[in-house]
Amino acid sequence: MGFAETFKALSDPVRREILVMLREGKMPAGEIAKRFDMTGATVSYHLSQLKKADLIRESKYKNYIYYELNVSVFEEIMLWFSQFDKSNET
Repeated sequence: MGFAETFKALSDPVRREILVMLREGKMPAGEIAKRFDMTGATVSYHLSQLKKADLIRESKYKNYIYYELNVSVFEEIMLWFSQFDKSNET
């Protein structure tokens, strides 16, 4: 994972909304798509960008593709941001 890809993926409001939705747990692609007024192909593009940035993972079960957050990437981002917190300096 590179920070450039991560921040590019996070720059889009639709992708950020998908990430917020996935906070609650795994969701099938169809359920994610239902919450947006856009084509399935467009939602699929956003999901692929999030996957490319390693922010989400996909798993297949029967005829469904499920997506979930990759929490370790968020932890890495937070760790990187924490270096700018001057209140932690002694």
